[in-house]
Amino acid sequence: CQESRFNPNVISRVGAYGLMQIMPETGKHFGIDITSSPESNIKAGAKYIISLYKIFDPKIADGNERTKFILAAYNAGPGHVLDAMKLAEKNGMDPQKWDDNVAVWILKKSEPKYYNDSVVKYGYFKGKESVAFVMEVLERYAFYKNIIPENNEPISYLPQSKSAK
Repeated sequence: CQESRFNPNVISRVGAYGLMQIMPETGKHFGIDITSSPESNIKAGAKYIISLYKIFDPKIADGNERTKFILAAYNAGPGHVLDAMKLAEKNGMDPQKWDDNVAVWILKKSEPKYYNDSVVKYGYFKGKESVAFVMEVLERYAFYKNIIPENNEPISYLPQSKSAK
């Protein structure tokens, strides 16, 4: 709801729809009409987040870091984040750390020298919005966490990592 500002009918400049700003193709992939109701839009967003979790869980050991990668991929698409991870590794940075590592390389994917690199599969990407998205969502989470009383049971909507079971 970061991008939609809680408007269930908003359409982005690139065609993402509703509360969760889901692309129509993503909704179709999960068999959901994202325009039919806010509930369907949220369901598609949740399924997309779970699919991103499945991509990044085996690649990012630290849960806090994994969250950043999932947020970035939610905004950018997983391919661009995976490209940035490969660029980070190739250039001596940590491909499992977002801040000052992979975030640097997702920003560089707008430069021909980097989006034409042999490790890049998904080409050009203007990563400024995605880097800002990660930061804004985490800041909003911290804000809400500080104003909502904590209960004893943490709520987890994502599957547990195999190592956490």
